[in-house]
Amino acid sequence: MKAVILAAGYGTRLQRDVAADLSGRFAHLVGVAKPLLPVGNRALISHWIRALAASNGVDDIYVVTNALYLSAFEEWAAHFPNVKIVCDQTTSNDDRLGAVACLQLAVKHFHIQDHVLVIGGDTLFKEDFSLARIQSRFCQLQAECEDNNMLLSYQCRDDETPKYGIVEVDDELRVVCMKEKPLPSETTSRRACPCFYVLSKKSLPLLDAFLLEKKDAAILEKDAPGNFVSWLILRKPVYAHEIGGRFDVGGLQSYLDCDRFFKDKRLHARTYMM
Repeated sequence: MKAVILAAGYGTRLQRDVAADLSGRFAHLVGVAKPLLPVGNRALISHWIRALAASNGVDDIYVVTNALYLSAFEEWAAHFPNVKIVCDQTTSNDDRLGAVACLQLAVKHFHIQDHVLVIGGDTLFKEDFSLARIQSRFCQLQAECEDNNMLLSYQCRDDETPKYGIVEVDDELRVVCMKEKPLPSETTSRRACPCFYVLSKKSLPLLDAFLLEKKDAAILEKDAPGNFVSWLILRKPVYAHEIGGRFDVGGLQSYLDCDRFFKDKRLHARTYMM
């Protein structure tokens, strides 16, 4: 299994919040890519690398970034010999490729022909998350059918459904529908879906089909990886795996909440997310 971390975003909301803060307390965050933000005692993305490196099921880790942050990621990756970087060659949020195209770039650039963990570079999970359990569940699904894919879900509040992709599942936790940022009245489900997917190698060719179908669509249709998943569930089986919650670093406040949690909890690097 390979891991692809999507880290080509420009963090425009975070940088806007930092610039608007007049206290000067967050000047050290100016121009820092969200995955490289300090969270607890290491960069956000480094939490993932440590957990993935300790995993017996993941043998390669790939990170997709952009030209603006490439040198920063290369400097960071010099400490992790198991990490390889690919650049999407974009320089601003206006010309970004979008998350699905970045995933396709990694698959093609590194000639991936294996199952893929797709991880949002600005996301971390609560302490109940376990890569070992994720891999075990995916192995069970693969034993049932090699076409099976998996995503994560957690329970959100009514007022949070307009912020997230919301999945609806059947009695066997197979995803039957995914709605992007619905109103609470538009679905009875409260299963929010973070950017973390386990894609079967059988599903990887569908990235090309999706992007070909969307080649003339607006960037928003190709940017959110959930749009690919909602398209995929009509073509391949996708199952949900429940977790307790996540940290999604968007603006400054969500970053501070995440950083505070990790400092307060003092989560142990040897066990967190493993």
